Amino acid sequence: MLYEIKLSIDYDYAAPSDHIRNLVRLLPSDIPGRQRVLSRLLTVDPMPDERREAIDFFGNPTTSVAWHAPIDAVSFQLAAKVERRTAAPSGDLSALLDRLPAEIAAQQSLAPEVPHHFLGASPRVAPMTEITAFARKQLAAGMTAQQAVVAVGRALNRTMTFDAEATTVDTSAREAFAQRRGVCQDFTHIMIAALRGLGIPAGYVSGFLRTFPPPGKPRLEGADAMHAWVRAWVGFEAGWIEFDPTNDQFAGDDYVTIAVGRDYSDVAPVRGVMRTAGGHETRQAVDVIPLEKI
Repeated sequence: MLYEIKLSIDYDYAAPSDHIRNLVRLLPSDIPGRQRVLSRLLTVDPMPDERREAIDFFGNPTTSVAWHAPIDAVSFQLAAKVERRTAAPSGDLSALLDRLPAEIAAQQSLAPEVPHHFLGASPRVAPMTEITAFARKQLAAGMTAQQAVVAVGRALNRTMTFDAEATTVDTSAREAFAQRRGVCQDFTHIMIAALRGLGIPAGYVSGFLRTFPPPGKPRLEGADAMHAWVRAWVGFEAGWIEFDPTNDQFAGDDYVTIAVGRDYSDVAPVRGVMRTAGGHETRQAVDVIPLEKI
């Protein structure tokens, strides 16, 4: 499926801010066999005094921008065309869950894609006894790693309530799990903690999900939003699979990947530092427009 993607993220500051420096992860990139980028353009307004493109450890494109003079607003605009080729797994080639530790140990590399980076604690996801206990209750004897991933994701979907008012970007997985409410970031962090507690390497995917208007209703401009879901390493033969606990489904061709990492701290769309007085307001709008099947 071919998509046209439009994204705008706007910041308005209560007072002019100087010495602003941001690290931006908003550019989609090619993923062999799964995603192909036909075009992409990130526009920043006002034009920064410094701009540098780079690739981070996990292979995500980054854009570093900085302003030397005071500014009172910043706008990031993405325009891209992306072909998504991913389909839900047609079979289960994953390792038996009790064999997975041996297959992880056999990966004698520290390259970005190997599972070792996604098994221990990360900045936003630490071991949590209560989440691990929840995950263990979803297991059955003889399960494969993929079956365990699906079981945990579906259990979270049944247990958690999507509530955009319940959490903020800084809410921890433990807090969101305790109240059983949150948004896609919370669902994803909780599932990552659950899978790691079972010994399944798991990470965070940031990107876009095509949404569908109600029957008979026109598609709304800006109605889509940035989304998050889970990637899990389920053995040498199957490798990485992706599951969306917020929507209880594998991430297929309705999903467009922007960045991958251990948790949100590795993939935050915009992060940085500034010197200012007062607060700021943020607005975001996303359009994921299907163009054609190719």
